[in-house]
Amino acid sequence: MKNYILKRIVQMIPVLILVSIFSFMIIHLAPGDPINMYIRPDMTEEEIQIIREDLGLDGTIVEQYVAWLKNVLRGNFGNSVITHQPVADQIFNKLPSTLLLMGTSFVLSIIIAIPLGLVSGMKKNKLVDQVISIFSYIGISIPSFWFALMLIIVFSLNLHWFPTNGMRTIGVESVLDVVWHLVLPSIVLSIDNIAVFTRYIRSNTITQLEEEYVLTAKSKGVPKKRIMTGHVLKNCLLPIITIAGMNLASLVTGSFIIESVFGWPGMGTLGMSAINSRDYPMIMGFTMLSCLILIVGNLIADLLYSVADPRIKQGVKR
Repeated sequence: MKNYILKRIVQMIPVLILVSIFSFMIIHLAPGDPINMYIRPDMTEEEIQIIREDLGLDGTIVEQYVAWLKNVLRGNFGNSVITHQPVADQIFNKLPSTLLLMGTSFVLSIIIAIPLGLVSGMKKNKLVDQVISIFSYIGISIPSFWFALMLIIVFSLNLHWFPTNGMRTIGVESVLDVVWHLVLPSIVLSIDNIAVFTRYIRSNTITQLEEEYVLTAKSKGVPKKRIMTGHVLKNCLLPIITIAGMNLASLVTGSFIIESVFGWPGMGTLGMSAINSRDYPMIMGFTMLSCLILIVGNLIADLLYSVADPRIKQGVKR
């Protein structure tokens, strides 16, 4: 297992390098120049060049990338073009808030999707299955930003059940207050995953119920609940593990919009500000972090496979 993990970590390196190259090129070839924010009409070309050098925007794209990569290898992701503060410090200061929102929405997705998918699969083509399927299709189709605005209007502005934005109430330092602020954004961020996971679990439940081992268990008088929780559920989780690992990156990108709508003090608001102001170092920092989360998520998914299916674990050890 250790050799397998080490091998996967080594495989991450070329992926991260390729992502950094393409991201760097796309960002720098996009229209606009952040140096325009610092130029005054009375500045000379020499003064403009000095500013460009101070911001690390001089030279060709290749030269800028090589300089950026050297700094990253030394643990320095550069300074923000706008705030002039270290990129890594700003990201890691916001990271805990984003991880809290992502983790809550992810756990919420799993907790809700598993029973819904199992029930839908067990009651195939019945009323319960049709109702769950309708909600799943709505969850997949509904725009997250529109859903967020609707929840704010209904539950915050009209009913006053939840706050409209922020992570804490001013002057209040309690866990319950954070949970209170966390309810609406976590629901919005998890709704798509709930719908997708439910559909996959339903499909796999229907397939597993037709397998011979289920029919054998039924013939032996094994309770249906035990069959579902002890056998069917375990086999249904395998594809969900893969999808969940791949969806970790979508939680990061999705949090950008949700955090902006709800004023959540995480990486999303910082990232949107960086994109609007063409803050190259900050954008690269977010891009590489999202890529790393996706790769690590896939690695964790592979390791969880070995827990859900011992045969895969034996294959990994070889």
